[in-house]
Amino acid sequence: MITSVERRRRWPRDEKERLVAASLEPGATVSEVARMAGLHVSQLFRWRKELCKHGETSIAPFVPVEIGPSVRPRDVAEVPLTT
Repeated sequence: MITSVERRRRWPRDEKERLVAASLEPGATVSEVARMAGLHVSQLFRWRKELCKHGETSIAPFVPVEIGPSVRPRDVAEVPLTT
C-alpha cells in the first residue's frame, strides 16, 4: 500500500554550483560526485551544461593557426616481409 506521494527533490542553485564545481576538480569523476550526492549522473551532466554555458561567451570558438613550412617525411627503409 502506498501512503504518500514522493515528490521531486528541489536543488538550490548554490548546491548545484557546489556539486558542479566538485565534478570539475582535477581527478574527480562525475559519476562519483553524483553517487555521493544521491542523484543520477545525467542530472549532474545537465547541470554542468547549464551552469557552464555562461562562461562560454568569453572563450573564442576558433583559434587562429599559423601553418609553417612543410617538412619532408623521412625516407623509410624497405623491410623485406617474411612469411
